[in-house]
Amino acid sequence: MTSNNRWLLPDGIDELLPERAATVEALRRSLLDTCASWGYQYVIPPLVEFTDSLLVGLGADLDVLTCKFTDQLSGRTLGVRADITPQVARIDAHSMPHDAVTRLCYTGSTLHSTAQSVMSGRSPIQLGAECFGCADLDADLEVIELMLSLLGAAPLLLSQHRALTFDIGHIGVYQALMADAALGEDVEQAVFDALQRKSAPDLAEALSRCTADAAASIQSLADLHGGVDVLPQARELLSRSPAALAALDQVDSVVARVSKQFPGLAIYVDLAELRGFRYHTGLVFAAYLSGIGAAVAKGGRYDNVGAVFGRSRPATGFAIDVKALAAAVDGATSSGQVVLAPSAGDEALSQAIDQLRGEGHTVLRELAGNADSRCSHRLVRQNEAWVVLPLDGVES
Repeated sequence: MTSNNRWLLPDGIDELLPERAATVEALRRSLLDTCASWGYQYVIPPLVEFTDSLLVGLGADLDVLTCKFTDQLSGRTLGVRADITPQVARIDAHSMPHDAVTRLCYTGSTLHSTAQSVMSGRSPIQLGAECFGCADLDADLEVIELMLSLLGAAPLLLSQHRALTFDIGHIGVYQALMADAALGEDVEQAVFDALQRKSAPDLAEALSRCTADAAASIQSLADLHGGVDVLPQARELLSRSPAALAALDQVDSVVARVSKQFPGLAIYVDLAELRGFRYHTGLVFAAYLSGIGAAVAKGGRYDNVGAVFGRSRPATGFAIDVKALAAAVDGATSSGQVVLAPSAGDEALSQAIDQLRGEGHTVLRELAGNADSRCSHRLVRQNEAWVVLPLDGVES
């Protein structure tokens, strides 16, 4: 690397300069404070772990995304976390072994070996909340309401031009239809791939070896996405599968609750959403903001996740991409003033500065006689007292 390009960062790796960093940090604090008010306890998982524990259970799908290296002390392989959720599941299963419902929240940087999409980076800041130990729909409803409350809360400074859309599906619909059809492994994989791409021709070809009834039900999944009016249509098309109808009951309940708690929220139903199929066991959901191509939050139910750590527990939760969400906010704001103060002075000056900072104002000591461009006021001495005056009305 020459001296001319030593400043270059790896592809997909970014740095946050003061204004954006302030926005991200204000957002992070607001989100965590809200999680705490809902009873979610904050945990800080390690940045790296042995891949033996990092890439099992939920982490099995993260193998390709995980950056690995050899631990110089043990000789074992370490991985930099690509997702914090598996770590929190391990904490619940191993480090907090009790049977009561456990609510945990977290935030931190992650690292991906490759970008997951053209628009995404490789170092997301992830924040999430997980509820362990409750298999009831009430737990899913709680985390969904928390997620939407976080994204729609006024303190987050979300731009008025960003429309929020809630996306809901259920892995159980697909699982029920696959169980009823009893397809071979190769055919099922072909069906899965076609549904992921929502390719009707490929799906029809994959289902050509199925019975007519099974093929019709599975084929209908590719078209079962849209507004809430999809649900009555789905009930009619999937009426021969009791398990699929039971899954639809849960989706109906979520839609009814969300519509009541968040009137006016756009709701999109996608019964062919198979994200996280290998570990999700029920509801799957996401949130999108207009103008941002990828989801800013994703979640779902993933029961029995702790089994690989010796303790199986039902679980549901979500994760938010803080950097993506920060791109949708108007910027960090502060009600306090930015005040320029002399670099040296008496004890009264120090007391005045401490008082201003305690009141939430930013006070900068003047260095080399140059005012900081952010300053709007100056601390000056008048009549034996230090007072704050507008900067443009004070002579230097």
